[in-house]
Amino acid sequence: MGPLDGIKVLDLSRVLAGPWATQALADLGATVYKVEKPGSGDDTRGWGPPWLKDRSGADTGESAYYLSANRGKCSLAVDLANPEGQQLIRALAARADVLVENFKVGGLARYGLAYADLALANPRLVYCSVSAFGQDGPEAHGAGYDAMIQAMGGLMSVTGVPDGEPGAGPQKVGVAVVDLMTGMYATSAILAALYERTRSGLGQYIDLALLDTQVAWLANQNLNFLLSGRPPARAGTAHPNIVPYQAFATADGYLMLAVGNDRQFASFAALAGRAELAADPRFRTNGGRVQHRAVLVPELEQLLAARTTRAWIERLAPAAVPCGPINDLQQVFDEPQVRHRALRMDLPHPLAGTVPQVRNPIRYSRTAIEYRLPPPLLGEHTERVLGAELGLDAAAVAALRARGVLG
Repeated sequence: MGPLDGIKVLDLSRVLAGPWATQALADLGATVYKVEKPGSGDDTRGWGPPWLKDRSGADTGESAYYLSANRGKCSLAVDLANPEGQQLIRALAARADVLVENFKVGGLARYGLAYADLALANPRLVYCSVSAFGQDGPEAHGAGYDAMIQAMGGLMSVTGVPDGEPGAGPQKVGVAVVDLMTGMYATSAILAALYERTRSGLGQYIDLALLDTQVAWLANQNLNFLLSGRPPARAGTAHPNIVPYQAFATADGYLMLAVGNDRQFASFAALAGRAELAADPRFRTNGGRVQHRAVLVPELEQLLAARTTRAWIERLAPAAVPCGPINDLQQVFDEPQVRHRALRMDLPHPLAGTVPQVRNPIRYSRTAIEYRLPPPLLGEHTERVLGAELGLDAAAVAALRARGVLG
């Protein structure tokens, strides 16, 4: 059994931050009930192509985006705007351990589904709200998506090619990292609240904001600014605090060289046939290399261009000098280490036979990560869940469907 076996999660979130958190909880063994709008469901169901193909090769209408963040869940199609639908959610919440939602601030309160409403019947409930800007402040009621928060929260100011170089300008990261990081913070916060509940017997409310997350995880760049008073600039693939730590052109492509200490730099210099670089007072320490970056990097560019990427890796890796190729995803999933760790897997799927997935990176020594269900079809489990949790029989579910409460 997974470490969260027996924990029930009511997932009223959509798109990525909330679903990413609830998928992680499902992997850890929780039972997750994903509540979706009848007829359309999670917004990301329509965010294709690409689409999952069925057994005949035709598009199923299940988008790759949706499939990436919703495995392990049961889908219920319930109309939250309908008072009967609201009552169903209240009944499910009374039996749940966790609720995750990402409605606009105050959006669920008008349905009687705010934390204050649900905690009256279930004081053990851990209720996590994910929003763009948090539950208070001048922007609290504003809408926001990942890319605008990457911009507003400073990430794009340190991502991209430096001014004055070809292709200069700010760039967003290639995946929705603000959503993903908010989802991971949500997972951590929920797990900690569940642990605290074992002592107090009480749940609590969690307020998570995309903007707060983005500002918080700038990590060393935050402190670079707070200590120096100078906003960090874009540096391409280079590191603001370590040299050499960037991509270099080779004879046939690129090499990411990630020298993290002075011993590694000395080993690199010797293996590259330039041992004198490590002996140079300007480059002997990382602090010196950062200070004299503009002198050292051009020397290394000329040096690394003389051999192929593979030749450098074969020379440097055995000496524990961190380096690697810049892989596309085809190359990533062909990497021997990725294959050995079985990161790509398949789950059974009712339309396609199987659906590809990427394993959760957590590996426990005793308790198992669980992959019990593929990403669900819209409303696939409505009848089953309402029967098991609330005792509704097929006739009662059919009547609710006839009244438009269920999809």
